[in-house]
Amino acid sequence: MSTEEQKPVATPETKEETSSLPKPPTANIFSMFGGKKEEKKEEKKEEDKEEDKKEDKKEESKKDDDEEEAPESDDIRFEPVVRLEKVEVKTNEENEDTVFKIRAKLFKFFSESKEWKERGTGDVKFLKHKETGKIRLLMRRDKTLKVCANHYISPEYKLTPNVGSDRSWVYSVAADVSEGEPEAQTLAIRFGNKENADKFKEEFESAQASNKEK
Repeated sequence: MSTEEQKPVATPETKEETSSLPKPPTANIFSMFGGKKEEKKEEKKEEDKEEDKKEDKKEESKKDDDEEEAPESDDIRFEPVVRLEKVEVKTNEENEDTVFKIRAKLFKFFSESKEWKERGTGDVKFLKHKETGKIRLLMRRDKTLKVCANHYISPEYKLTPNVGSDRSWVYSVAADVSEGEPEAQTLAIRFGNKENADKFKEEFESAQASNKEK
């Protein structure tokens, strides 16, 4: 006899028994009975936890904001650190009356460079002193109100027409104090139209006559 072990031979009955054994479940079966849904439930639980955390953070943030807000009260008052006192600004026109006013543009002649330069645009006023009766010309620039002409209307001054213009005059003054110190200047004054220029000349000569009598 051979010492080799005899291998069992499959008989028809063995095949039937083998085929009748239950097969392991497939993925389709797991999906059919909710095998995959367990993972989704777990994911959903994680998402719910994250949402809860976010809501908790929002609530905490809102609570902190509410705590930081100071309660409103009608009794709260703030005292000024510095008290400003009302200061009366003097223009040195307090003792004078305005007898004439008109808008114009003023130019000054610079002999060093031999050119005209604009001094400013604004109102030209003739101011008559309440006590002495003397009349001076005062002109301030628009907006800044800086003085650009300030001199008495002396009888010796003479208005001459500007070359090529019927609405401007040129004249020289012995002492204009618009810069602080008396200064001899040559000025040119221009108006919006000929009528205003003629009116200025008329009032200028009238002021000259008035100052001559003083």
